[in-house]
Amino acid sequence: MRRPLRVRLGSSLLCMAVCTAVHAQGSVSELSSATDVETLIMASQGEASQLVFTTAGRDIPDITPGDFCNDRECEVRSGIPNFYDKIDRGEAVTVAFLGGSITKGDFSYRLQICKYLETLNPKTRFTWVNAGVSGTGTDLGSFRLGEHVLSYDPDLVFIEFSVNGAYEPGLEGIIRQLLRHDPHTDICLLHSISAGQTSVYRDGGLPQGVARMERVAAHYGIPSVHLACETSFLDGDGRICWYSSAGCGSDRIAFSNDGLHPLKAGGNLYAAALARGLAKMRTRNGSAGAHPLPEPLFPDRWEEARMYVPTQIATFDGDWRVETTAATPLKGFREWFAEIIDSSTPGAAFTFSFEGDMFGIFDIGGPECGQLEIRVDGHPMNLVELRDGGFRRYEASEAAGASSLINRFNRFCNNRYRGQHDVVVVQPGVHEVQIRISDRDCDKRAILGSENLANINAEPSRYAKKSLFLGRILIRGRAL
Repeated sequence: MRRPLRVRLGSSLLCMAVCTAVHAQGSVSELSSATDVETLIMASQGEASQLVFTTAGRDIPDITPGDFCNDRECEVRSGIPNFYDKIDRGEAVTVAFLGGSITKGDFSYRLQICKYLETLNPKTRFTWVNAGVSGTGTDLGSFRLGEHVLSYDPDLVFIEFSVNGAYEPGLEGIIRQLLRHDPHTDICLLHSISAGQTSVYRDGGLPQGVARMERVAAHYGIPSVHLACETSFLDGDGRICWYSSAGCGSDRIAFSNDGLHPLKAGGNLYAAALARGLAKMRTRNGSAGAHPLPEPLFPDRWEEARMYVPTQIATFDGDWRVETTAATPLKGFREWFAEIIDSSTPGAAFTFSFEGDMFGIFDIGGPECGQLEIRVDGHPMNLVELRDGGFRRYEASEAAGASSLINRFNRFCNNRYRGQHDVVVVQPGVHEVQIRISDRDCDKRAILGSENLANINAEPSRYAKKSLFLGRILIRGRAL
């Protein structure tokens, strides 16, 4: 029997400090160095962006395609014929941007290209969707696609995850979900890079992560635009400043502060590359119609990834609160989660059943977060963390070093709040899962490191809590 949640609006969350985003400094020489990439992008993750947005009232630079010419900058393949067909017929169109922090950022390319398309097509009514979530890759993208993208029935979806691990099976899951939802949906991959990778483009190659994503694009006939092609040649000429906070000089373009996330000038270069790609697709498009759905490249079941509102599928046992996110200092996450289910009581648990091979949570990390105990089919799980091509997950293991706990506190939770997720892989089948807040402490001082102890010293009571701020339950399969 489902026990009612204790609704306490204005409870402990109202005492929380407002989230402030922190941006990491550093460079990454190769996308294959997944740990370094993850460190850089995870540190930038904070609040949610507005999902449906407009260009109105924004000081957005005007973009012109320019005269850079390189055939490798855009692979047209089957193009985006349905998008242009609707524009030519005077119909309204919806364009979604799905990606990580570069997509989430206002001036990394997204706002510039939106204004460019509106200027180019003044009679078209555009709806714009920003489904960028910083520090996350195609795995979480597959889970959240239905809610963040498919619910808006997009005509065109840009996908940008090349610097977020470039996990191929997750990308395939996104593509297959899009085409099953509506085979007339046009899809275009966007490839960004980080400092140190420009020579790969100049030498005629592709960064490893981009090459992996291109394998999937070619299989599905999906066009792609290499946003940093021109940037790579400018960098070879000494024209690009990747770390502008250290000073650039007047003869160099201030591309970014951290070697990855474009500033407005860098975003203008990315947007110009996309403008050239769109023009190329305009002249070389195939015929409008349904896109084919070939056999999958990978055996993974990422097209079955979904996320669920917790109260719709789970039973909560113990002291839990339903928080209207907009009424708390977590209001910056209201675009992802209208409500948060939270508890700071050790032993509080929730239970759900599903058929599939993976489950997890999409939650908010912060100073109060604690550790979780996982039970599957009545048995406690000892877990080991594994990483594979940008995909991080937990699996059951009896090996030395396996832990019965999943920690929701990490070094990015120092006096701020951030979106985060974790998943657990199990054998395919029907399972009952219980997730319980542990009474065991984690060493938050050690996790933060000696250089990040100011806030924990000032407010030790916040860090002494063992909280979970639950936004969504993730399932690869289906909830029962």
